[in-house]
Amino acid sequence: MNGKISNFQQLAYVRRYTLTDATEAGLRVTEVNNGVLRFLLNESKALDMMQLWHRGVNLSFVSRNGFTSRELPFARRFEGGMLYTCGLDSVGARDGFELHGTLHSAPARVLSTVCKEEEISVTAEIESTELFGRDLLLRRTVSTGVNSGSVTVRDVLLNRGAREENYCLLYHVNLGYPMLDAGVTVESDAEEVVPRTAWAGERLADRTRFSEAVAGEEERCYFIRNRTPLVKAVNPKLGRTFTLSYSGETLPCFVQWNSAASGDYALGLEPSTTFLDENFAYRSLAPGGEVEFTLKMQID
Repeated sequence: MNGKISNFQQLAYVRRYTLTDATEAGLRVTEVNNGVLRFLLNESKALDMMQLWHRGVNLSFVSRNGFTSRELPFARRFEGGMLYTCGLDSVGARDGFELHGTLHSAPARVLSTVCKEEEISVTAEIESTELFGRDLLLRRTVSTGVNSGSVTVRDVLLNRGAREENYCLLYHVNLGYPMLDAGVTVESDAEEVVPRTAWAGERLADRTRFSEAVAGEEERCYFIRNRTPLVKAVNPKLGRTFTLSYSGETLPCFVQWNSAASGDYALGLEPSTTFLDENFAYRSLAPGGEVEFTLKMQID
């Protein structure tokens, strides 16, 4: 530090606390502020990112449910959030499995928090285990830099068991107002786009441009293969671009969720190990094996 700064918290900080109000009561949170970005990590929920602000402007979609420590049916507890990690047992809607799996509901054990000029990072572990069954460990590191406009999520999945295990992962990255607004465009070099429903197919031409909010508008999903693992959401009103890049080798599939419904106004950008519905497929991890996944969110 130079002589003008007596405490590094003038530039950046990492703080841990427990929420106390209403449905949020009991949630453990890590707050990171790097001087440009501020984001909240939910220690009680897989160290997923609750919200993200860029120079004070919200980028995240937060559903009407808000954040809750209660275990409720999915539709009553899905908060959206900036990042909601789906898996490891299932993604999407499948008979016999919880919608989008159980990983997000697993608490994280924080191993370290670092806030220095050279590095700002939070590292935690999330376990997925069962008696006579799987023994998987997800080690997550969320990192950024002082005065940086980007944040990186690096996950390493380890199979600590003695048998091969199936897994799946989908990273539900959710943009909301005011970053998401009428006129926002979605840019990628998609080589294949498959609408999930007939309604999504009818609106295929509108996939890359968001409209005003419409009461009762049905959601639309698209299954996409991108040549380059990078997607942009451009907001000309704010003069901001949100860029999501990801590890294409380990996340070869991409799902785009458009919800222009009034009160549920959201854009989901979702790198995944698999597509959904009849195209769902597990990947496997050998005993002692590991696989790495990365996401980078950049705001310009």
